[in-house]
Amino acid sequence: MSTISVPLTPQLEESLENLIKSGVAETKAQVMRKALTRLAEEEAVQAVLRAEQEITQGKGLRGDLRTLMKKIK
Repeated sequence: MSTISVPLTPQLEESLENLIKSGVAETKAQVMRKALTRLAEEEAVQAVLRAEQEITQGKGLRGDLRTLMKKIK
């Protein structure tokens, strides 16, 4: 596991402390891990929503996977 150091504004530091006080997590590191996990999950959901929108707009690919892969290469 790696460790990083990130400068925080006073407002972010206060938010971090408030999250710990409210029981969201026990430590600053836990809050940050949860935040990064949630961000990754949100990005994944957005990617799915974009893909669904592309399909709705007729931009999706259909057909045999092997044939499609040949077109992409």
